[in-house]
Amino acid sequence: MRLGEVGLLTNDVVRLADFYKFLLEVQNGSSDEVHQTIISEETMLTIYNDGTIKNNDNQNICIAFTVEDVDKEYMRLLEIGAEIIDEPETRPWGARNMSFFDPDRNRIYLRSLPK
Repeated sequence: MRLGEVGLLTNDVVRLADFYKFLLEVQNGSSDEVHQTIISEETMLTIYNDGTIKNNDNQNICIAFTVEDVDKEYMRLLEIGAEIIDEPETRPWGARNMSFFDPDRNRIYLRSLPK
C-alpha cells in the first residue's frame, strides 16, 4: 500500500493553491476555484472545496516537506508574510527544521536533512 494523495479541504482553493505553488515553486496551469492538483507525482497534493464551510481551526494534521535549505525557505516565507511558528533550528540528530501556518492555519514543517 502507498499513500496516494494528501488533500487539503478549503473555503478558498485559489488562495491556498497559490500559496502552495509559491512554496513548492511549481505551476499547475490552473486557476480552478473548486479543485487543483499541485503535485502529481507519486503522492499527490490537492486543494479542494467540497462545498462545506471550513472553520480553519484544524489542529489535527500537519504536512512536512524536505527541502535543500531551510534557511533559504524561511527567508522566502518571511517575504510573503507567512505566520512562522518555529524559526529554523538544528535538532540534536542533525536535521534543521522550522514550522509555520499556511493561509488556512494548517501546520507545515520544512526540514533539511544532514548531508
